[in-house]
Amino acid sequence: MKMSPIMLVLGGLMVFWASVSLMVIYPALTMKEPPSEIYRVESPEEAKGLDLYVENGCSYCHSLFIRTNDWGEGASRMADRGDYRAMRPAILGTERVGSDLSEEGGEHPDDWHLAHFINPRTVSPVSLMPSWEFMGREKIALLTAYVQSLGGKVGDYRVDRQRIWKERSLAAYRAGPDSNISWIHGQIPPVWLPMPNPYAATEADLQRGHKIYQQFCIGCHGAVGDGNGSARPYMEPPPLNFTTLRRHLVDNKYIGGIFYYQVMNGITGTGMPYFKRILESEKIWAVSNYIAVSFVGYTDAAKAPAGIEAAGEVPWKNSYVPPDTGKGAP
Repeated sequence: MKMSPIMLVLGGLMVFWASVSLMVIYPALTMKEPPSEIYRVESPEEAKGLDLYVENGCSYCHSLFIRTNDWGEGASRMADRGDYRAMRPAILGTERVGSDLSEEGGEHPDDWHLAHFINPRTVSPVSLMPSWEFMGREKIALLTAYVQSLGGKVGDYRVDRQRIWKERSLAAYRAGPDSNISWIHGQIPPVWLPMPNPYAATEADLQRGHKIYQQFCIGCHGAVGDGNGSARPYMEPPPLNFTTLRRHLVDNKYIGGIFYYQVMNGITGTGMPYFKRILESEKIWAVSNYIAVSFVGYTDAAKAPAGIEAAGEVPWKNSYVPPDTGKGAP
């Protein structure tokens, strides 16, 4: 075959239409798939939020499609073409600079999203996301509505659960600090209450805990653990003040299991998210030790029988004094 202007034009057109078919026509056809089990029609507010999501290029950093290789990230279900049947335009995204948002609905309450959009580092201190404060509260509310819709019917269930626990947590907070702490601790399963921190609060362990606290906690709980971090103005109820917990440690009560459960599972309805898909077990114990030592002044670390000690453990004796008896912890 001899190259000629006609062949060049025909070849270019073939490449062009092949690209259009793969990138435009075929995806458009797949969007007509039957609706999935979680699909629902967007509300007018959510549709406006989608427009803002598109206009501001959110898909350049956030994908909206959970794949089979994402099971290790804690995905609860794989994305289905029917999830996006009526989304116009269909912006799924391919980047993972930020987190995947396909199941974001109900993962956090609305006030967390407000703080996050105004300044992402208030709730995620190491976040690369820019501030969207310039949009104003009204547009942020629309964008939040769209993000809370992601996940369809399953996301709606999580959003409703956030609102239920929001009412309960607000009632407990308004009843006073002591009632609030009693209510929060009363929601912890009994199996966790008698569980001490199994890891020694060595200098290395506390330094690891300090680093984790700076990466995930300081924006809400503040540098000194008093709950006055930069996210405080947006959170209702406000972040927990760790420095007031000492008076609640009576009768040698263990605190390791309480901290671990709350960091692992979060406090739904408040700005406190769960970290069980982000932090492995040892890191949760480490930040629990750091909070206990630095802000409460007491840790029950390694108070229980050690059993078969891990090979990497070093000799350590707990010298922190419980606040109720004035005696050193065994």
